[in-house]
Amino acid sequence: MLTPDEIKAKKALGEKISMVTSYDFAFAKMAEAAGVDQILVGDSLANTMLGYKSTREVGMTEMLIFAAAVCRGAPNTHVIGDMPFGSDANPELAYDNARRFLDVGCASIKLEGTPEGVIEFLRSKDIPVCAHHGLLPQTAENFKQKGKTEEEAAAIEAAAKYTDSLGCFEMVLEHIPEDLGSRITKGVKAATIGIGGGKFTDGQVLVMHDALGMHPGKIPPFATKFVDMYALGVEGFKKYVESVNSTKQV
Repeated sequence: MLTPDEIKAKKALGEKISMVTSYDFAFAKMAEAAGVDQILVGDSLANTMLGYKSTREVGMTEMLIFAAAVCRGAPNTHVIGDMPFGSDANPELAYDNARRFLDVGCASIKLEGTPEGVIEFLRSKDIPVCAHHGLLPQTAENFKQKGKTEEEAAAIEAAAKYTDSLGCFEMVLEHIPEDLGSRITKGVKAATIGIGGGKFTDGQVLVMHDALGMHPGKIPPFATKFVDMYALGVEGFKKYVESVNSTKQV
């Protein structure tokens, strides 16, 4: 399992970092067998696993169930627990919830933005933190690219440098211009993980359901479908139904 220091060392050596979301035991085993560096138990499970429209609809109860399953499935992989909406409302609450993620086996936690005093408090308690800048799905009014204006880009870059100064070992850069992702990557010690952050970040993360083609809908423009598991699954179920229907009554 890669430690936070080893992840930062990969950046220093110019080695790319692979991250994918996963939410259960079976797919975590697959990700570990494939050699994925990190697994993010993202609050995107609200959409992908539970069918909700917003990530705000899940809390710690659900997140811990899925995180524990992933940790059982990938015991030798760095698993990150994604702090759900409201779980980091104040430093003490954030610490209690971060500890709960670590207690089920996660190696670190991820949180969005720079909630007042929270990252400082978590780092003072030696909680490994992955920051998240750019598009922040939990609080975003829309899902358009962020950082297109000079003012917005400067604010995102300042936030990234601030969390870097607090000792975050890693940060996700979501849906920002490629040149901004490159500039931030060069300006921080933390490893940068892009999801629509351009090709010059230290690594990339994709939602498992997009990468594996586990749904028939559109995928984000920055994502790639590497296999069509939805079509394969439907075909497999069809063959199963046919086999059942072809069984003769005795």
